[in-house]
Amino acid sequence: MVLPRSVALERLAYTLTAPALALAPNLTPDGPANIALLLPGVVGAGNMIHAATSRLPGSGQRIIRSFPLALAAGVDLAAVWTPGYGPLQTDVLLAAGWALFCSALAPLSRTGRRGHRPAAATELPSVPAASALAALPAPAEPVREPLHPEDGATLYTRSARELWERAGLPGGTLLVKAIPDRDAKRDLTILLRSKDPGRPIRSLSPADVAAAFAVREEEVVLAPVEQQKDGRQGGPGWLQAHITPDATARRTKTPTLEERWADKVAGPKGGAPGTELVGRIRDDERGVTFYRAKMLDETEVPQIDLAKVCRGLGIPADDSCVFVIVDGHEFLISVFDTPPLSQTFLATRELLTPDDKGMYVCGYTTTGQPVKNMIFQHDKNAARHGLILGVSRSGKTQFFAIDMAAMSLAGQVVWLGTVRKDEKTSTLGRFIDRQGSNALWMARSLRAARALCDIRAEMPWSHDGQPHDYKPGDPRCPYRQLNVFGDEFMTCTKDEEYGEFIQTIADDLTVTGLKYGVGFNPAGQSPFAHDGFSSGMKANLRQNSRAVVFNMGNPSSTRKAVEGTMENAHDVPTIPTRYSQQEGSVIERAMRGEADPENGVSTGGVAVIVLDNGRAVLMRSLYADFDTDLAKIFPDEIVRLTDYEISELEKRGLWFDWNEPERPGEFHPAPDDDEDDDGPHRRGGGGKPGGGKPGRKRREEVTSARQALEAIKTLVP
Repeated sequence: MVLPRSVALERLAYTLTAPALALAPNLTPDGPANIALLLPGVVGAGNMIHAATSRLPGSGQRIIRSFPLALAAGVDLAAVWTPGYGPLQTDVLLAAGWALFCSALAPLSRTGRRGHRPAAATELPSVPAASALAALPAPAEPVREPLHPEDGATLYTRSARELWERAGLPGGTLLVKAIPDRDAKRDLTILLRSKDPGRPIRSLSPADVAAAFAVREEEVVLAPVEQQKDGRQGGPGWLQAHITPDATARRTKTPTLEERWADKVAGPKGGAPGTELVGRIRDDERGVTFYRAKMLDETEVPQIDLAKVCRGLGIPADDSCVFVIVDGHEFLISVFDTPPLSQTFLATRELLTPDDKGMYVCGYTTTGQPVKNMIFQHDKNAARHGLILGVSRSGKTQFFAIDMAAMSLAGQVVWLGTVRKDEKTSTLGRFIDRQGSNALWMARSLRAARALCDIRAEMPWSHDGQPHDYKPGDPRCPYRQLNVFGDEFMTCTKDEEYGEFIQTIADDLTVTGLKYGVGFNPAGQSPFAHDGFSSGMKANLRQNSRAVVFNMGNPSSTRKAVEGTMENAHDVPTIPTRYSQQEGSVIERAMRGEADPENGVSTGGVAVIVLDNGRAVLMRSLYADFDTDLAKIFPDEIVRLTDYEISELEKRGLWFDWNEPERPGEFHPAPDDDEDDDGPHRRGGGGKPGGGKPGRKRREEVTSARQALEAIKTLVP
């Protein structure tokens, strides 16, 4: 092999420099000759350090070329520090050794420089036909085009390309660039393009990338490449892969809140799939943490499993402290330190006094926002109906008190009918116009309310002497709004004597009462047809009230009752039987044989109110203390009907003490008229002017399939 001329010259330079390297530091250590030897060495050492710490192309070649200069500076300094030429002529030996070592290194550094490799020596065969063969054209050999034309790629990128090419160019792609992560040693991002220009990348998978770089498939994420302003192309022919073994390991052990949400909550099996966390806010004063999130696709509605979300975030899934509010594609999860609805909000006249639109504060939500109910429908120019549901001791009568107080403060008339007498309803009776405690009383009150619709339809207004429909808040209106409450309404509709009449009149009143200023407010434990609510009645109540549903015995029954009062079922909050925070580990208490802590708080007064937009909101209603004096929330004077209305009811025989026993022929035919061949029949309603409309024949109780068949046959003409 022919030795390049530059290598021979370089070896000659080392040979000539060696004597000077031994003499100069010993003869003139501070002289210009020695300084001239040290300066190249300092420059060479600096170049070596820069090349070793950078990843620029040719860093290795720079290190090899700078090494002789730096080594010469080291030999010079050693000669300066040793006295004389050193023991056994050490300085001379070092200088000679330096020259020999650098001469041996010269060919290596020379051939490593790009673009100056020596051509291999070739010889023609010494045969007679050599000249003839040389004259013939050489056979065509396939020209192999380089995969990556010289593009000045860094050593890091070239190393990544070697791994990619060793794997066989997965997916028919070329590795354009490799970008290391500054914060993680093993993490990087690679930019890929299709090997065939103009064709998309179709078959590349995370497993292909993981195999090429010896990582797990879970540590690779493929992402599209967007076109950039600097001219870089994008689209289906390009792809980038994020290889993150270090970040994945850290994310598994100590994830951030956003990473935990993405992995545990927003995944397909999480509690809120397809969502992203907007932010986490802590309110120390109120003792609550808010998690605000939204759907990635704004056209989708969140599907939230609150218990799963809590487990994903590592917080207790306590239905007394964790609540969710959904607003379009966004939602808010509130996590309280203590049950926010376990406190009491006292009712006051200021809160219960309605504004010009007939709205008053009836309670507060979990977030501390006031919830308003209405006493009339300002936008519809009409009275309002009401629907109050809940089991015994759930807070219905408490809500009666604040609702009736708001109506009374606005100058409206209130009647209350119940199934049987009790302390609270009797107390309310002292502050309202009329109150009674049996099915007969409720039937009489509903009958009088329906008659008032006819009376008011003919009452002249003072400004023009003509009758008009009811207009809430209009001072020219000659009568006041009447609100008829029916507690345990479903029980009354099943009464043998008056149940059918009560249901018929209530249906009529919910349809026609609003335009005459008469609102009906049934209360009970079910809003369904088999418990006294016809489809038409429930529709009118739903459209003209804000239904209030207290605890119905268990969360599923409460949810079913709320959904029965809504046009479209939305997310319904849960009302537990009691508010009890989980303390410690249930498993550890079981292992120690300890009893569970009894820290429950009653949920009486907690209700779900259905607002005008169909959204169900959890609230605690205001507390009216029956043990003290309700006069603090009611007006000083009881609001009653006008004298004209009372006189008209008296003319019809409908205004008297409704606690009296049933009058002859009031609801049923008189005994003299009730005899026929089949024996006496009692009819609901009677045919007299004040007795209401006639009822149907009472049916005997059906207790067997045979009796049911006979009853069906009687209906067939």
